[in-house]
Amino acid sequence: MLRIARRLVAGAVCLAAFALTSTAWAQAPSIRILVGFPAGGGSDAIARTLADKLKDELGRPVIVENKPGAGGQLAAHELKAAAPDGRTFFISHDHTISILPLVSKNPGFDPAKDFTPVAGFASFVNAFAVSGGTPAKSLNEYVDWVRTQKAGKGTVGVPAPASTPEFLVGVLAQTFKLDLVPVPYRGSAPMMGDMLGNQIAAGVGSVPDFIDNHKNGRIRVVAVLGGKRQPTLPDVPTLAELGIGGLEDLPYYGFFAPAGTPKAAIDEFSQALAKTIAVPEVRERLMALGLAVEFMNSQQLATRERAYAKTWAEIIRKSGFQPQ
Repeated sequence: MLRIARRLVAGAVCLAAFALTSTAWAQAPSIRILVGFPAGGGSDAIARTLADKLKDELGRPVIVENKPGAGGQLAAHELKAAAPDGRTFFISHDHTISILPLVSKNPGFDPAKDFTPVAGFASFVNAFAVSGGTPAKSLNEYVDWVRTQKAGKGTVGVPAPASTPEFLVGVLAQTFKLDLVPVPYRGSAPMMGDMLGNQIAAGVGSVPDFIDNHKNGRIRVVAVLGGKRQPTLPDVPTLAELGIGGLEDLPYYGFFAPAGTPKAAIDEFSQALAKTIAVPEVRERLMALGLAVEFMNSQQLATRERAYAKTWAEIIRKSGFQPQ
């Protein structure tokens, strides 16, 4: 009986400890990760993959909040307005942080003043893809198809207006002497929906946006940017291989916090992110989404952002685009 009593006491202690842990978890202040694009897109999938493990490293709930609209601009405004208390972070790629300030007269935020780089975790490449209903199986075949079947005119989906994909469409149009019109969407998910429905023949977006549907044959990635072929797409040539240079600088993914966020909070999140992307299953998932996983601390991310913005500022200037 004494042994049974001891077991009951031990069980009660365990239950009490579990209850205390659960209560502490429920009471711990949650972390918000803002995503500037709709659920179902590449950025959303990446954010949720990371959030699932970050909660373990941080010891508190991590909630993904989608704030789609204006190429991530609405999420950036939300970040700017957030209290700098270490509870709100913005996962962003190059477009919102580096490109929007170049193409908008008044984006409503200044990354250098309003945000603090926290840490980067990956780079990726943009790609040109054709829908399943398009007969082309290469970029050159697509160009020939537009010339012969479409009288030299074509529409190409892009995930946001005045984005690097839109400017890439302009580069391709000029290179091949075609009348290619970029069609902007509110994120990659609706663009992909129209490509899968063969409502638009081609699109430009990130490899993470395209990779799953390329693998299942519903769309075909026919060219990638960057200086080398991608491990997830070894048979797809780079634009440089096809004679279109100057587009080798790779976009990035990183986290940003409101300006004034305490360094201790920045360091805590940065360290948790470094541990998270080192977890094999997380790393493999990110790589499967088309990312080259690489940790960048706050200063490295800031340097990367400035260099990328400088490269595309020149491309945008040459395009003749006027900030709106």
